[in-house]
Amino acid sequence: MITIRQAEPQDGPALFLLARAFATSFAVEQAAFERAFAELLAQPEAFLAVAEANEEVAGYVLGFDHLTFFANGRVAWVEEITVAEASRRQGVGRRLMESFEAWAQGREAKLIALATRRAAEFYGALGYEESAAYFRKRLLPESRKKFEAVLAKVPSTPPDPRNTAV
Repeated sequence: MITIRQAEPQDGPALFLLARAFATSFAVEQAAFERAFAELLAQPEAFLAVAEANEEVAGYVLGFDHLTFFANGRVAWVEEITVAEASRRQGVGRRLMESFEAWAQGREAKLIALATRRAAEFYGALGYEESAAYFRKRLLPESRKKFEAVLAKVPSTPPDPRNTAV
């Protein structure tokens, strides 16, 4: 039997192992995971649910929602979803996605979006359509210094639009 529930603090170790197996672009670091996990549990705009099968964590889904202009309201985004190898093809991923969809609907999201490299067929079977290309840019420590230098030149308050003097 598969049970979907909100993640709890004691799920941390199991989710860490799943996250390490899931990640392909980054090496998941224990300390960073623990900080993020604690913060995510407290964020109302974050959805973190786990699937339990045979009283063990078998997968998780992590997503968010935010306001947009283009959709006339909230949009939800699935950031991560993974299922333990031994629990795949048993409906765990489907149940996790259904839980996220229910949460997104409850928050009045207009759509759910996600990016995938390895599971297009899975999402298609759930009714998702391919919509756009996905781009990314890794921000390295030296990029942060450059950004901070640019940011230092930006005024902290926006200019008053009534002031037309140049």
